[in-house]
Amino acid sequence: MRAKNYFVGAAFALLAGGIASSAMAQAEIKIGEINSYSLLPAFTEPYRKGWQLAVEEINASGGINGKKLVVVSKDDGGKPADAQTAANELVSSEGVAMLAGTFLSNIGLAVSDFANQKKVFFLAAEPLTDAVTWSKGNKYTFRLRPSNYMQAAMLVEAASKLPAKRWATIAPNYEYGQSAVAVFKKLMSEKRPDIQWVDEQWPPQGKIDAGPVVQAVAQANPEAILNVTFGADLVKLVREGNTRGLFKGREVVSFLTGEPEYLDPLKDETPEGWIVTGYPWYSIKTPEHDAFLKAYQAKYNDYPRLGSIVGYQTIKSAAAILAKAGSTDPEKLIAAAEGLSLGSPFGEITFRKIDHQSTLGAYVGKTSVKDGKGIMVDSSYKKGADYLPSDAEVEKLRPKD
Repeated sequence: MRAKNYFVGAAFALLAGGIASSAMAQAEIKIGEINSYSLLPAFTEPYRKGWQLAVEEINASGGINGKKLVVVSKDDGGKPADAQTAANELVSSEGVAMLAGTFLSNIGLAVSDFANQKKVFFLAAEPLTDAVTWSKGNKYTFRLRPSNYMQAAMLVEAASKLPAKRWATIAPNYEYGQSAVAVFKKLMSEKRPDIQWVDEQWPPQGKIDAGPVVQAVAQANPEAILNVTFGADLVKLVREGNTRGLFKGREVVSFLTGEPEYLDPLKDETPEGWIVTGYPWYSIKTPEHDAFLKAYQAKYNDYPRLGSIVGYQTIKSAAAILAKAGSTDPEKLIAAAEGLSLGSPFGEITFRKIDHQSTLGAYVGKTSVKDGKGIMVDSSYKKGADYLPSDAEVEKLRPKD
């Protein structure tokens, strides 16, 4: 009799545990997050801190419609196949409501393709290729950061006023670099038909051999250079370029170089006067940014990088979409996200219905050195909405869902 009671009690305990587990699952919403943490820590570690701060703030204010937000994070190691495997595990094993993140453009496209095939909502955080929202866009994919087209348009606004006519380009030879060069050349040539493109250099991403690259560009004798390298490649290029005098007497326009994560390693080697997009956190004086900066510094005792902004706003945006949808159904998430406006440390942004691109903007300014450290000066914020093509143009660029 005692044995029988024991088994009944054990069965009841298991049943109760299962019910409690199910109730716990219903009391939280999971987001699956994927990024290249081991490959690009300079950007992704601040990015992780940004989204962790967002999760903390969201849950402290009641979660998402009363449910706790949980982020399940995976490292893709910079490999598209690993990113798709991670996405599959997050959806099938973890039961996430949506996917978010990614850094490299080719990985963003791989996860976007997975999302489209599996009908899973995906909020791309960082990948910048225009293909994410245009030529390879799909109904399940949205993007936060300003695209290559948007950043190129911002840079061309300043670059087209330079007297230089002979231009060379240096960019990593993969989706992001190819996309950035193509759109910059297109927009620049439209504004300045007198431009000549005299040289292109395509070093492999993360493996630049800076000496031959600098030598080849110098031999082409351009009056101006477009640079799209970043991270360790940028440091090698700048060091070799400074040593060989490549930048002396030449204008340089550079994607992303004004971001602290890429300026900081350059220190006093930072070239003066490059026209760049970036994040001058020390000179932004708005209530929205002040609140973010105060919260970030209080939690981490460190200053934010651009990655911090991207991570923070990705999860804030995901939470706003989930809250508006009142559901984890992908179709309802899409309906909620299309046209959604919300605040950010850079001011209000909107996820456009026509192409799922957010109107988050970027800062454009010039590089300089202060106290042995690279900084951005003469910077101004460019609203993303002001640098996007018309709806009619987008309809030509984006396939029908």
